[in-house]
Amino acid sequence: MRRKPRETITPDITPLIDVVFILLIFFIVSSVFKKEELALVLNLPSSKAQELEVEPKEISLEISKDKLAIYGKEVSIEELDLKLAEIKDKKKNIIVRIDKDVIYEKIVKVLDNLQKYELNNLSLVTKKD
Repeated sequence: MRRKPRETITPDITPLIDVVFILLIFFIVSSVFKKEELALVLNLPSSKAQELEVEPKEISLEISKDKLAIYGKEVSIEELDLKLAEIKDKKKNIIVRIDKDVIYEKIVKVLDNLQKYELNNLSLVTKKD
């Protein structure tokens, strides 16, 4: 009795590789790359100052004529006070975007709140001239 040579059974992995590539392409195409969370449409004043890199862990504050936003979410002046009280790291950068038509009194109120919680590391954002 003669034995047949034993064949090794190997699974065909080509379909598996195809599925993996299709999933990879799906996730790349469907992912959203977050830029900045901005809640208000602002008309920023222009400046000739040099650009600074914005880090994602910075505090983003926006002020328009009738609205206020922190971290991309609209808040009232009282809610802003509560949000600022929650900040533990006093050396965090605060990126402030102020519409050029905002009255000075509103800006002073926000700056007073920042000073109250010793958040003094401010950067004012302008559009490039």
